[in-house]
Amino acid sequence: MNGNTHLFIPGPTNIPEEVRRAMNVPMEDMRAPDFGDFVSPLLADLKKVFRTETGRVFVFPGSGTGAWESAITNTLNTGDRVLMSRFGQFSMLWVDMAERLSLHADVIDVDWGKGVPVEDYAARLAADKGHTIKAVFATHNETATGVTSNIAAIRAALDATDHPALLFVDGVSSIGSIEFEMEDWGVDLAVAGSQKGFMLPAGLGLLAVSEKALAAHERANMPRCYFSFADMIRLNDTGYFPYTPPTQLLRGLRVSLDMLLDAGIESVWDRHHRLASGVRAAVAEWQGCRLVADGPEWHSDTVSAIYAPDGIDARTVIETAYHKYQTSLGSGLAKLAGRAFRIGHLGSLNPVMLCGALSAAEMALCDAGAAITPGQGVAAAQEAFRQTTPPVQARTAIRAA
Repeated sequence: MNGNTHLFIPGPTNIPEEVRRAMNVPMEDMRAPDFGDFVSPLLADLKKVFRTETGRVFVFPGSGTGAWESAITNTLNTGDRVLMSRFGQFSMLWVDMAERLSLHADVIDVDWGKGVPVEDYAARLAADKGHTIKAVFATHNETATGVTSNIAAIRAALDATDHPALLFVDGVSSIGSIEFEMEDWGVDLAVAGSQKGFMLPAGLGLLAVSEKALAAHERANMPRCYFSFADMIRLNDTGYFPYTPPTQLLRGLRVSLDMLLDAGIESVWDRHHRLASGVRAAVAEWQGCRLVADGPEWHSDTVSAIYAPDGIDARTVIETAYHKYQTSLGSGLAKLAGRAFRIGHLGSLNPVMLCGALSAAEMALCDAGAAITPGQGVAAAQEAFRQTTPPVQARTAIRAA
């Protein structure tokens, strides 16, 4: 095997060298007198990426799933009615968690390829005159299907009905990569993970909590221990954590935040849109292939889920790309297994890297029997990138974010 195995799954994502070097440090004392001086600014800068000035951001050793559980158990009560929708593997798992935690989930099932059904949400909120719905859940970016939903429209539906429900958002594969405005959209609890747009290894569950959600925490009585807001608040206020933190990941997070904020979060969103547009241009040229996302209004700028041509097993495409071309593509999940593969285009990426991913996918598709002209999709992506990629300024030339 020569060279590197290339990673184009939608998480974990590629880690910039600056971040890797920042984590390559000796173990340190997480109770040292000056450790709080490092942690407090870190938590403050996380709020800038979530785009909120109020509330808090908690950092849990764990994954986005752990942050989901913390959000639920700290703000809701057993038996609470919650409005949810299911249109992919991760929105499905969120419903599963809600039901396991004894919430009454009012679930709307949507065809995979579409996202949050805003009109249906609006109708159910309007019909809920007694405000029995305590929370509205929305998966901002469904990683399994490459679908992005309109969170601002959900907030508008809540406001139009003057409904007091909390707004929960799964932003695991969106926050730090595509437009997300916690404050402006009135989001109360937003979940992210370190291994996506934050360009780190898996291991940190990030949870932003509004002042309204913190007030709900005072009334919530679901059991919680490890994920307790109260324990985190008490120690975070001093710059420390209620248990041993993953210090090396936090050192990496410091650098990844610096990269995102130095670049300007809006420019990061723009970069992801340009990269995604190039991928979509390539897919449009692959005969028999199409995006799982059912229309441009649902297109994700962080991951493209792609149907393989009829008669082609997507698992063969993925295995060929990996074993023959040293390239990891994302697998189709649940009902998309064997039908689709995924290309992640988030985190530390540039156009030339994605041209490599598209080339590997093209070759693997051809090897699997697809009637695709080699180079046609790559050429379309190249032209899209040529037309949209701005020159890199000298001072940020090594910065991927």
